[in-house]
Amino acid sequence: MTLGGGGLEGDLTTVLPMQHGDARFLQALAFMTLLPQSEEMRRNMIDSQLRTSGINTPWVLAAMLATPREAFVPGDSSTVYMDRSISLGEGRMLNPPVAAATMLQLADIREDDTLLLIGAASGYLATLLAKRVNTLVAVEESAMLSAACAEHLPGAKLVTGPHAAGAPDYAPFTVIIIDGAIEVLPDSLTAQLADGGRIVTGIIDGPVTRLATGVKHGSHLALRPAADMEIAALPGFARAKEFVF
Repeated sequence: MTLGGGGLEGDLTTVLPMQHGDARFLQALAFMTLLPQSEEMRRNMIDSQLRTSGINTPWVLAAMLATPREAFVPGDSSTVYMDRSISLGEGRMLNPPVAAATMLQLADIREDDTLLLIGAASGYLATLLAKRVNTLVAVEESAMLSAACAEHLPGAKLVTGPHAAGAPDYAPFTVIIIDGAIEVLPDSLTAQLADGGRIVTGIIDGPVTRLATGVKHGSHLALRPAADMEIAALPGFARAKEFVF
């Protein structure tokens, strides 16, 4: 069975061999009923939000059309296609569609890249990336969200641990994407980026959040602002507080 942009293959009995009283059956049945509406909403998202924001990379548009955002959020998903962050629980957020698409476009991802995703959350961005790259490693420090991500990406290289620690056992990476806004980029992550590798992250600059990019040259990496936009803060990257005596 294919859920999402490709439609449904197989009849309901084959796809969902459960009893009608089973809550999972009813949940899946409701989800399938909403698929046509979901696809229309995704097309509207692409036409009214992404294209008008300069997103024109074919694989990004195709991946976001094929991937239902509502599958990655708990509870009410009525606002999931608005250009706003959606709560995932535990203080974490699913970033707005334009922010997600802009990160992917800025990263200039190729199929042969070895990519590290920091802040996998419930798996939405990881699912988009899995449609593009052959080697993807995702890190998520919330056990609850890591389990949700694993359900969407069975067999994926998923590390449950501190975001700032990255995944040194799989380094070096040609691309690192940090799916959230940070105050400080730790050396532990910079060290895992290959020479010439690219990084895309959100950054917090006072009251403003923006996306930034960088390319590593030797041991040097500088982040350059790319676009101001809403992107939720990611735990684990707060600047150390300074004490004044």
